[in-house]
Amino acid sequence: MRNFKYQIRNQKNVIRLGNMLDDMWQVHEYFHRRTRQRHRDGLPYEGFNKMCGHLKDCQETTHPHWKSLPSQAMQEELNRIDTAYDRLFRGLGGRPHIKRRDKFRSLTYPGKAGWHIDGNRIRVSFRYWCEKKRKWRMDYVWYTFHKHRDWKGTIRQVTIKRDTCGDYWLILTTDFTETEPMQPTGEKVGADFGIKDESYLTLSNGEKIASPQFLKQSLNKLRHLNKSLSRKVKGSGNWHRAVRCLVRLYRKIARQHKDWHWKLAHDFCERFDLIATETLNIDGMKRLWGRKVSDLSFSQFVSILELKCEKHAKDFRQVGRWTATTKPCSDCGYHNKDLTLSDREWRCPECGSHHDRDVNAAKNILAGCLGPASSVETV
Repeated sequence: MRNFKYQIRNQKNVIRLGNMLDDMWQVHEYFHRRTRQRHRDGLPYEGFNKMCGHLKDCQETTHPHWKSLPSQAMQEELNRIDTAYDRLFRGLGGRPHIKRRDKFRSLTYPGKAGWHIDGNRIRVSFRYWCEKKRKWRMDYVWYTFHKHRDWKGTIRQVTIKRDTCGDYWLILTTDFTETEPMQPTGEKVGADFGIKDESYLTLSNGEKIASPQFLKQSLNKLRHLNKSLSRKVKGSGNWHRAVRCLVRLYRKIARQHKDWHWKLAHDFCERFDLIATETLNIDGMKRLWGRKVSDLSFSQFVSILELKCEKHAKDFRQVGRWTATTKPCSDCGYHNKDLTLSDREWRCPECGSHHDRDVNAAKNILAGCLGPASSVETV
């Protein structure tokens, strides 16, 4: 599957999308609370089919305004709820959360019903109550989106999403599988992650890649906007404008991170045939070093690198979390138990090799991925 994302520009009818999302949130909250109450009362889990039947009863009795919502999107939401609680009862996940109204930001049209695309315009199906004829009538509304590129493949589902800045996006999910094999280079590399400014990634060939640290660059502006927000009356027009400015800056930082990670991953795929990294406990590192680990976004980079390697037919591997990579000597295998975090360079007492701490770790990561299969996580 491949997603293609397009922005729905501001137009007079875009508020109807927001109203539809708010009404869809009511469906989301109602069935979550109903399922929890049935569980507290000792009643069996009703499942997707019975939830659909109860939804029809609600439309006829307590919630007639739900008839204006697209039936395909409501069924997709009930399907998500059913999947979440099914995983809970089978012991595969925790209890599903009820999203707040401002956190519920998307609805999905599965299949080809409820929408139609013509060029750079999409027609969304609404329903409205006709007072004259005393019945619900269909209303088709066209929205223009910025078609900056063509999508490929057959559209399987359409998602309308509202981001934190209040902008609306059209996401087309297609069955297109992108493969662009790159010319093999015969090179292999191991990459060690670091939190130092000059060594975001240290490669086994001795190269060190520094992180731009976009969050750190914007800290002064973030402090200014947060201080400005704290002086506003909560809920006022100025407060909402200050929140919007703050959210836009966070969105810009996230986009800067993602753009740099995509370019770095593409560069790796051009230069190497096998790329090895380590599996890290990022959540534990955040508790120790906080904002700096979040600014480096190593987990996002690994996910992007995995996608790029799959697209360009490169080999991506990860060494196990508990595999020793820092203290062993990459030349003879001697385990230096006295090595501390402050030791950036050391000499092996067994073979006399001089090591840079991070380069030695990167070599051990590569060797671990090429060694016994028990210490390797192939992705």
